[in-house]
Amino acid sequence: MENLDTIVTVIGIIYGVLLVLAAFIRTKLTEAFRIDALFMPKPSEATRPLNLVIGILVAGYSIYSLLKG
Repeated sequence: MENLDTIVTVIGIIYGVLLVLAAFIRTKLTEAFRIDALFMPKPSEATRPLNLVIGILVAGYSIYSLLKG
């Protein structure tokens, strides 16, 4: 079961990094994972920094979980 937890944690780190990249880089991959595009009715350049904040939180928590456990 620990192996599955590690896999999920690594996926969380990768997703967090993708969100951080989505705040700065505009490619098909990063645009598909944008949080603001998923939850806001009209995403724009003004809502793009939300991905940076959420990406840092997701990646940071995943790294913390990986190091703690």
